[in-house]
Amino acid sequence: MSYLRVSARTVEGATAVAHIRHRWRDYATPSGNRPVRDFLRALSDADRAAVLAAMADVRREGLRSARHLRGDIWEIRADGDRQTFRILFAPEGRRSHVLLALEGFPKTTQRTPQEKIRLAERRLINWRARG
Repeated sequence: MSYLRVSARTVEGATAVAHIRHRWRDYATPSGNRPVRDFLRALSDADRAAVLAAMADVRREGLRSARHLRGDIWEIRADGDRQTFRILFAPEGRRSHVLLALEGFPKTTQRTPQEKIRLAERRLINWRARG
């Protein structure tokens, strides 16, 4: 079962940005590990549902539902059962149709840790290099 399969419906009368069909993909290492998928699988059902709902919002509404961090890296925040979670991602592909989930982690500080942003940037570079 894929935890990154997030459905979205088009609402009649929505803005043109919402008509772009986004889809989520998760980063895979060269050896085949999928850290965001593994992160989601480790969450409780309630926490996973909250994160997937936040991802569905971005899929449906586009980047206006996310927070830009720097460069190509964006962030989603999701309030889980007892804590908040973050997913770092990058819009990719023609017209940013692909939302590439790069890193997921529990929110423990006000600001996104720089090492998590650097990790997401390294993963994005690696993903692009592998084409």
